[in-house]
Amino acid sequence: MTAVACHNLEFGRTMLDFLACGCSSNASFDRFSVRSYAKGAVRNVNRGYKPRKLVCFQPEIGPQTKTPEALLTAVTADTPQVLDLKKELRSPASLTNLFEVVAEDLQTLNKNLQSIVGAENPVLMSAAEQIFGAGGKRMRPALVFLVSRATAEIVGLKELTKEHRRLAEIIEMIHTASLIHDDVLDESDMRRGKETLHQLYGTRVAVLAGDFMFAQSSWYLANLENLEVIKLISQVIKDFASGEIKQASSLFDCDVQLEEYLIKSYYKTASLISASTKGASIFSGVNSYISEQMYQYGKNFGLSFQIVDDILDFTQSAEQLGKPAGSDLANGNLTAPVIFALKKEARLRDIIESEFCDTGSLEEAIEIVKRCGGIHRAQDLAREKANLAVQNLQCLPLNSFRIALEELVKYNLERIK
Repeated sequence: MTAVACHNLEFGRTMLDFLACGCSSNASFDRFSVRSYAKGAVRNVNRGYKPRKLVCFQPEIGPQTKTPEALLTAVTADTPQVLDLKKELRSPASLTNLFEVVAEDLQTLNKNLQSIVGAENPVLMSAAEQIFGAGGKRMRPALVFLVSRATAEIVGLKELTKEHRRLAEIIEMIHTASLIHDDVLDESDMRRGKETLHQLYGTRVAVLAGDFMFAQSSWYLANLENLEVIKLISQVIKDFASGEIKQASSLFDCDVQLEEYLIKSYYKTASLISASTKGASIFSGVNSYISEQMYQYGKNFGLSFQIVDDILDFTQSAEQLGKPAGSDLANGNLTAPVIFALKKEARLRDIIESEFCDTGSLEEAIEIVKRCGGIHRAQDLAREKANLAVQNLQCLPLNSFRIALEELVKYNLERIK
């Protein structure tokens, strides 16, 4: 497996630095289950881990500006790797196990979510019950808690602050609001096995409910009174809109480039995750270098997560996806597997530009993507981003929370094995 070298990608408002994490450690460990680690004493570290050399990276001094194309073409075989992400994860694994070390934090969050929406409007309260009652993985608030507890140890915090907990609630509200709007835009009928909000209450109520949740989360965000975090999270809401606009303006566009896809993926997915992880570290009070690495972890993991989701659109059944297989492609949303396949097969361009007007053309396009190696190359890209995310974690102390963050990266990759 190869890894992408350190480059910067210009996203207009900010430089998304694709950097490896700095660290002075010289030992690495074979991972065992987070469940066992969390329940074990400190002595288990010495028992359960076999020392071996860990490649570490020193922080860069100053930014290195390079073009978006450089990010995607400078893939080198000699880039050091921290873990072999193809085979390190044990099975079976589940998010429940991975998040066990913050299970109590998540339980408290679940109790608070409906109440913080507010009781001013019965329809909104009903909508909140429908949305939060549908479950969901709570991955983003779990990341807030994991990073909060991992970084709190660095500065000697014994317990999470109220700001940590409120941040997790705000992040989940923003994520949920974005899902409500996504379902309206995509005209989706189902979400997490239940009818979507606009199916139950109509488009008007769904849009207003999403708007209200964005506004409510912004209110709670302002009351945190931390300007850096306020700017960080506020930008996410802007990024959501930018991502939707980029996607809508490039439907069925066979000339879309991979770096454009990564920018859109950052806006739609990685922006919120990276803001979650960096915001959590800021409230722990760690130095700016560590908080930047937490941002980089969230960004790289978020990109890997989105790439994996886009691969699953081709490899899973409609029953597994909860929607028709290949639905992104059918709607003209060209993701990494398609972009790679377009480089190999001219016929695919003809089919896509016809907007699948012929019977069976969508099925043919899906088969071309699989046959031309588009999925394989997208898998490699997901692994490269995942490897960078693991590197970003090396600046954290070795504890159950860091291990859970590493295992989450590998769990994500297991979805495409």
